[in-house]
Amino acid sequence: MSFQLYRRPGSVVFLDDDADYLEMLAMVLPRHWNVRLHLRPGRCIQQLLRELPLWEIDAWNQQLLVDQWRQGKPLIPQILGYWARSINRYGLSRLCAVDFSMPGMDGLQVLSELTEWQGARVLLTGQADEQIAVRAFNRGLIDQFIPKQLPDIARRLVDSVETLLATPNARHAQIWRATFRPEQHELLRQGGVQQALADFARARWVEHVAIGDPFGILGLDEDGRVSWLQLETREGLNALAELAELEGVDGEGIADIRAGRKLVSLELRQALGLSGTCELLPAFSPGQDPSVLAALFPVPSSALPAPITSYRSWLDVQEPRQVED
Repeated sequence: MSFQLYRRPGSVVFLDDDADYLEMLAMVLPRHWNVRLHLRPGRCIQQLLRELPLWEIDAWNQQLLVDQWRQGKPLIPQILGYWARSINRYGLSRLCAVDFSMPGMDGLQVLSELTEWQGARVLLTGQADEQIAVRAFNRGLIDQFIPKQLPDIARRLVDSVETLLATPNARHAQIWRATFRPEQHELLRQGGVQQALADFARARWVEHVAIGDPFGILGLDEDGRVSWLQLETREGLNALAELAELEGVDGEGIADIRAGRKLVSLELRQALGLSGTCELLPAFSPGQDPSVLAALFPVPSSALPAPITSYRSWLDVQEPRQVED
């Protein structure tokens, strides 16, 4: 599945023995990336290896949410609490781009020291090194290689990194897939639906989690605002309408739900203990698939179990981009 069940930003690491090249990268790479620039292989390897236990703790924390859900604890408030507590999750490195030709230790030797590190790997090569890079790619040692002599190297590098960052993390996918019923997971595997949801999530959120109970996607934008994309099948509309009627939704609203024109987020309200009038919002079909409907519900900050530090705020307090000797 190309749609990421769990997605968030992460740090991007570059290793090159050319300080001028790293300084150029510092200026041209997107400002919404947290970038670390290394001159020395040893320091770069050391930093990434120090992150290994932090990745394990983070995966364990996510798995704990699912385990507690199996014991009857609602997922949505748990995820919101996780986002509030795990402030440094954005600092974990998700990709390392390494120059091949370096004195003392070439790029493939560096990556061979990082066999336990599970991030994406990019090899930057000179023209003479391309055959080495092709063999490394074919052996699965790297995820991408980019010739440094390309005239549009900055654009190619940004495009490759963005593509790799959009690739689902296998471990995260395994954790969150467990919350879905088989038919829900099959819906998300439909080409048009998963592409539409991926585009929707990328346009609105820096972080999201897709879950099956309730069925939808909880998203967090760069300013820390939370919203819930509720997903429904047309077969489930009558049951949703009956529950909405019990919650006091009027006849016109019930008719809109049954017809698929609007949705109501009853399970979200229950999970967060929201009261007051039920809000009905317009429904749309992701990927133009008429069998699946969605509606986007904002989650008021007053309903959060704890304040969430936004990605923008986290970036603002990071060290300025500089080459680490």
